[in-house]
Amino acid sequence: MKKADTKFDLRACLFESQDLKYRDFQAGLVPNIDKDTMIGVRVPVLRKIAKDLHRSGGADAFVSRLPHTYYEENMIHAQIISMNRDFDGTVRAVDTFLPYVDNWAVCDTFSPKVFTTDIPRLKAEVRRWTSSGHPYTVRFGLGMLMKYCLDDRFESEDLDLAASVASDDYYVRMMAAWYFATALAKQYESVVPYLENGRIEEWTHNKTIRKAIESYRISEERKQFLRTLKR
Repeated sequence: MKKADTKFDLRACLFESQDLKYRDFQAGLVPNIDKDTMIGVRVPVLRKIAKDLHRSGGADAFVSRLPHTYYEENMIHAQIISMNRDFDGTVRAVDTFLPYVDNWAVCDTFSPKVFTTDIPRLKAEVRRWTSSGHPYTVRFGLGMLMKYCLDDRFESEDLDLAASVASDDYYVRMMAAWYFATALAKQYESVVPYLENGRIEEWTHNKTIRKAIESYRISEERKQFLRTLKR
């Protein structure tokens, strides 16, 4: 990719990789954004472009140009943030970018691994993100809790944090259900009381059970029990 640090050349590179059939497919998966803002570039290609842009030294200039025009530019921005190796700098970059995120796909595509270097600090940021009034900031916070805090870093109070998220937004509720369903697969005994005692909002409660029943990581015996908890 030549002169990838300029917005013009980056867009030229994106349009060179355009796949209109893929654009139509992707537009169906992300129906809440204008199809005209989608070029139609597959994710592996976007990852390569993001890496090339990062190596070229043009990433800083690119991420400073907000808002972006195209969905793919936002995807590249998110992937560049994920390459950051400085915890504080990554938090600042996330905070700058999240207000411009307007769909689940961009929201879910970035998960900076640098956050695993200090889980207590990450959880403090998750509490801040999930208290936001912006739905994709909330979704991002829940996503970080799910991706990085359900294995050896799990603490029971994480469930309280997720259960306390109050939102009528479909994409926030879906992430909450995804979180609890994944938690059932990994921390079953800790999560079941939240379902038994009605500690999760009803829609999310039922969606959690549905997702858990569809999971291959949960035994049939446990799935049978979970079905009895549907509200």
